[in-house]
Amino acid sequence: MTVTLVPPSHRTRTAPPAGLDVLGVPGEINLDYAATAPCARAAADAVAELLPWYASVHRGAGALSRRCTLAYERARQTVGDFFGARADDHVVFTRNTTDALNLLARALPAGTTVVTFAGEHHANLLPWPRGSVRLPVPGSPGEAVRALDAALGELRRDASPGVPVLVAVTGASNVTGERWPVAELTRVARRHHARIAVDAAQLAPHAPVDLLALDVDYLAVSGHKLYAPFGAGVLIGRGDWLDAAPPYLAGGGATSHVGAATHDVRWATGPARHEAGTPNLLGAVALAAVCAALDGADRAALHDREQELLARLRDGIAALPHVVELHTFGPDAPRVGIVSFVVAGRDSSTVAAELAREHGIGVRDGLFCAHPLARRLLTEAANRSGRRDLPPTALRASIGLGSTAEHVDTLLAALATLG
Repeated sequence: MTVTLVPPSHRTRTAPPAGLDVLGVPGEINLDYAATAPCARAAADAVAELLPWYASVHRGAGALSRRCTLAYERARQTVGDFFGARADDHVVFTRNTTDALNLLARALPAGTTVVTFAGEHHANLLPWPRGSVRLPVPGSPGEAVRALDAALGELRRDASPGVPVLVAVTGASNVTGERWPVAELTRVARRHHARIAVDAAQLAPHAPVDLLALDVDYLAVSGHKLYAPFGAGVLIGRGDWLDAAPPYLAGGGATSHVGAATHDVRWATGPARHEAGTPNLLGAVALAAVCAALDGADRAALHDREQELLARLRDGIAALPHVVELHTFGPDAPRVGIVSFVVAGRDSSTVAAELAREHGIGVRDGLFCAHPLARRLLTEAANRSGRRDLPPTALRASIGLGSTAEHVDTLLAALATLG
C-alpha cells in the first residue's frame, strides 16, 4: 500500500515524483532510512511486472529465460549509467555494500596496502588484509585530506616501487550523515599513484554519485539503502584487478570452460567471473528501476527538500537541553539526512522502544556497525556538553523520500517529553 504522508493541500509541494513515492504502513513513522529505506513504488512495480516472466538468466532458450536475461543485462547497463561507469568498468551485482567491498578485498593484487579511516562503517574496516593502514578520525574534511596526503607520502617512500595502494573511504557517514571530501581525497590518491574505493551506501540515496566525474576507481552501493529492498547491491569499477583475481564464488556461470581434470578450469572475464550461481534478477531489476526513476527526477529539488527537513530536525534537537547531537566535522559540515544523538540520563535502547510503543516512531539505537567511531563521538559528546550521564550507545534518526515535517515534529515532541 502507498501511504499518504502529507495533507492533500500540501502534496504538490512535498510529494516525491512519480515512482519515487514509498510504501509504508499507516500510523507508523519510519525514521530509520539509513538502516533500510522503504521500498519505492518504482521498484515494487518493476518486480511485479517481471514476476510472471520469472525464469533463468543466461541459462535457457525459452521466451521467459530470454526476457529475464535481457532484463538482467539491461539492469546492469542502467545501474552503470546512473553511477557514471566508464566504458571498461565492470558492473558486478552483489548482495549489498558489505558484499561488494568484500569482493573487492578478495580481488586486491598481492601485497596491496589499503588505507582507511577509523570513522568507517564495519563494511569498510573489516574486509581489508592485514597490514592495512587505519588513519585516526579527522576533525574536519581538510584534516582528512592532509592526513591522507601524509600517509600516502610515507607509504610511497617506504614501499617498493609499483606496490599497489588502495584508499577506501565513505561518501557519507552512517553515524553523523556528514559528507566526506571524496573529490579532494581522490586527487590526493592520484598524486600518490593510489586507487580509491568509495562506500556510497549512505551517499547514493541522497545525492548524485558519478564515478567518472569523481574519478574514483571503485564504487560500492546497497539496493536496500536506495529504496530497492530486494537483496541486490553493486560493485562498479576497473576491470583489471577484477579479471585477474580468482572468482569471488566458484560455480556455474563464472566459467568459460570446465574440463575433466580437477583443476582444468578457465574462468570467465567481466562481471560473470564474480557472479557465480543463479543471479538475483529481481534485486537487479528493482535497483535499476529506482536508478531510472531518480535519473528522471529533479535531484536538486529533492536535495533542498531533504535539507529543510534535516535543518528542522537538527535545530529542534539543539533546542532540547537534555539531547546531545553527535558529530565529527563540526555542526556546519555538509551532510545527508542522518542525525545521531543521545538523551541524557536515558538508555538509548529504552528510548527507542518507548518511541516505537508510545509514538509509533521507528529509529535506530546502538553503535550503528561503526563501533570505533560511535564510541569516540559519545566520549566527545560527553566532554563537549559537560554531562556525565550520557548513555554508552546512541540513537539515530534518518530521513528520506517519504519523510515529512510532521514526522520530524512528532519525534521532537516525543523527545521533549523525555526531559
